Amino acid sequence: MDYAKKLEKKALGGAATEGGTPTGVAAPPNAAAAAGDDRVSVAESPSHPDPQVSQKPVRRRFGVPYKLSILQQADACIGTGQIGALLRREGLYSSHLANWRREHRKNPLDGKVAKKRGPKTVTADPRVAVLQRENVRLAARLKKAELILEIQKKVSEILGIPLKTLDSEGSDS
Repeated sequence: MDYAKKLEKKALGGAATEGGTPTGVAAPPNAAAAAGDDRVSVAESPSHPDPQVSQKPVRRRFGVPYKLSILQQADACIGTGQIGALLRREGLYSSHLANWRREHRKNPLDGKVAKKRGPKTVTADPRVAVLQRENVRLAARLKKAELILEIQKKVSEILGIPLKTLDSEGSDS
């Protein structure tokens, strides 16, 4: 049964005459449209939401001030069933309240610290930066020393001076 027929049946209250129209009840919404009447149908009226379900559900998001106000109202509840009434009135679940209380204990909901979502960033050890700078400095010194050795080799070749070489044990030969 489609939605329009369900609405018609609900409006009729299940009682209709043999002709299909109820006695003493206004014509159903789709009959008015078929007859060329200018009345607005129930599905199109602003007081009724659109019956179509959206393709993708929208997740509700609650701001920090709202969470704080609900937590304060829940803490003020002292009678039996008052918290349940609060949750029903606001359209919340008890898990919302439990999660917000845990969140508030862990990190007070004062709005100062925003909780970042996603993978946690790795904080670098401060010694790493010092070691990286030292590594760059030593690499530059090594490059200069190698350049000096190359120049010494070329000068010794030009002047014909034999260079001392180290043997496998590290002593001069």
